[in-house]
Amino acid sequence: MPHTASPYLAEGPRVGIRHFTYADGAEFTARARESEELHRPWLFPPATREAYAAYAGRLIEDPTKAGFLVCDRADGSLAGFVNINNIVHGGFQCGALGYGAFAHAAGRGLMREALGLVVDHAFGPLRLHRLEINVQPGNAASIALARSCGFRLEGFSPRMIYIDGDWRDHERWAITSEQWKSG
Repeated sequence: MPHTASPYLAEGPRVGIRHFTYADGAEFTARARESEELHRPWLFPPATREAYAAYAGRLIEDPTKAGFLVCDRADGSLAGFVNINNIVHGGFQCGALGYGAFAHAAGRGLMREALGLVVDHAFGPLRLHRLEINVQPGNAASIALARSCGFRLEGFSPRMIYIDGDWRDHERWAITSEQWKSG
């Protein structure tokens, strides 16, 4: 029997991660619209094809970004996304993670599995040393995800990121490749 190549960069028991493509726009934007209540006020993923094309284009073409779609392996549907932004090589070797689950997949542990796959990829093929997650203090689900994956709280930054018309406070969570390997 011939071996079929996996469509995923990495796979866990329930999810696979793969890069964004422009062809994912229809499903991504439909899932984003379905998930608006879950995401607000923390996250504003693109909800139109035009906005998705610009967003995906940055993740596909900009070498300082890496975008990963989280796919439910049971049916191949998009369960969420994890992006590594602000990738810096050289002496820093760091990136900033952003992520979101889609409503139909939220609360099922899929994002924890996916975040682990992305961290493995970041510390493996991408050769990063440190990953950061910046989370608004009231976003309990995102903080719980960061903590469950071994990220440690490093500090608090007032008025750090401009979101939804205002500068928002953020907690800074981080992990290094050494901590990930030993965890």
